[in-house]
Amino acid sequence: MTEPPVLLEVENLKVQFKLKRPAMFMPQPVVHAVDGVSFKIKRGSTLGLVGESGCGKSTSGLALLGLVKPHAGKIRFDGTDLRATSAHDMFPMRKRIQIIFQDPYSSLNPRQTAGEIVMEPLVIHQVGSVAEQRARVAELFSLVGLRQNQMELFPHQFSGGQRQRICIARALALNPEFIVCDEPVSALDVAIQAQILNLLCRLQDELDLTYLFISHDLAVIQHVCDEIAVMYLGTIVEQTTREKLFSQPRHPYTRALLSAVLQDGATQKIERIRLKGDIPNPIDKPPGCRFHTRCLHAQELCRQREPVLSEKSPGHWEACHFETTA
Repeated sequence: MTEPPVLLEVENLKVQFKLKRPAMFMPQPVVHAVDGVSFKIKRGSTLGLVGESGCGKSTSGLALLGLVKPHAGKIRFDGTDLRATSAHDMFPMRKRIQIIFQDPYSSLNPRQTAGEIVMEPLVIHQVGSVAEQRARVAELFSLVGLRQNQMELFPHQFSGGQRQRICIARALALNPEFIVCDEPVSALDVAIQAQILNLLCRLQDELDLTYLFISHDLAVIQHVCDEIAVMYLGTIVEQTTREKLFSQPRHPYTRALLSAVLQDGATQKIERIRLKGDIPNPIDKPPGCRFHTRCLHAQELCRQREPVLSEKSPGHWEACHFETTA
């Protein structure tokens, strides 16, 4: 069977935010939100980005769409370098790349009806006549499990799960190829989460969609992703297939995350690992390995030299100086 082609390739992506100077002549603090992230996503597949809050997952996703400006790195979509693309040329490219935001409560305009919200991308890109646009909206409502008579309702008249369905319909309006799913179920009840995840999986199969799925929930990541990249303090510390990550976790941070999840499989073999402390300040990251301040296996080498993400076994990448598998 032929391998699907790579649709999105990210190389050494860096995003920095400059903060206000604490005093006039003091240096300006810089937050290294994303600090050298690289990955590839094959067409029709799903890559999951997982990690604690503040590790740079959402910033990475926003940078792909140009919603935050990268400081360095390359972003190639279907062979096109998005960072080198002008605003004029980027406009039609946005039909192919969309996003589902985390909070269905704040990402919808309360002054627009649900139908107007889903129709807006069609209006902006001048796709079809008004009648064709309304027909497309009705089709999208049916596709995501909403009724056509709900098109005239306002966001506050919907439940959280229904609002996220509206967000998904809006993202699908222009027939995109690639969608960034930025924690699309984290604000929903567990029962509703399952419905939305099943919907996203069904739509991927039916429409041949490619996802970057961002989440802090390993159970969600396991349900929807083909490959998983684990992020810590702006970098990827481990990346492999879903099966290998849950059955053969290598990095100490990944093992700590998995040990906290009550489920069958790999976590039954891993003793509960309790990390001490919080993620270090991204303004003043620690020298050497970024995880050494919380790692149970840290040695002097870890405090001095930062490990490089390398392929430790076929298809399994890890950034660690030592072998820590079970």
